[in-house]
Amino acid sequence: MTENETQSVVLVGVGGQGILLASEILAQAAMQEGYDVKTNEVHGMAQRGGSVMAQIRYGTKVYSPLVPKNSAQILAALEQVEALRFADYLAPGGLAAVSAQAITPVTVSSGAARYPENVEEMLKVVFPRLVYFDAAQKAKEIGDIRSANIVLLGAVSRGLDLPPDAWQKAIALCVPDKFKDLNLKAFDVGRNFV
Repeated sequence: MTENETQSVVLVGVGGQGILLASEILAQAAMQEGYDVKTNEVHGMAQRGGSVMAQIRYGTKVYSPLVPKNSAQILAALEQVEALRFADYLAPGGLAAVSAQAITPVTVSSGAARYPENVEEMLKVVFPRLVYFDAAQKAKEIGDIRSANIVLLGAVSRGLDLPPDAWQKAIALCVPDKFKDLNLKAFDVGRNFV
């Protein structure tokens, strides 16, 4: 990264998936490396399963937490349709890391809308650089589906210039001690997947 360059990451999902914790860990990892960091979160109807978006920007000097559309180096989504909803934030050639998880919104369960059937094909068309895998399943395999956000963060880490020890320190600072080992393992699972 050059001296004046700013890295921008957009994390999306639905309420309860841990997007805000993931953004806190990413921001902390960047701070561990001495970067100026700005973050912004949009919660919507997050407590009711609505969209959640977190924006993280870091660099030598960052003036705004807002990621302009078509400028994020990485778009990471814990829910696959949310990746499509926020696709316009990703820069051309940027990396999309998307979990295959499908969470049915209220509009679909009430019959007012339909969940797309061909989401994986749509993602492949929209995102030329796509890492698509089931982060929730990988988290379940290591013992706790709630760590899917950290599995996804591990995959995201491959697209950023932050070293593994910065991520490890950030996880240790952001999660309770009793969950530290689980989250470190979840991070490694995601990082080694890519």
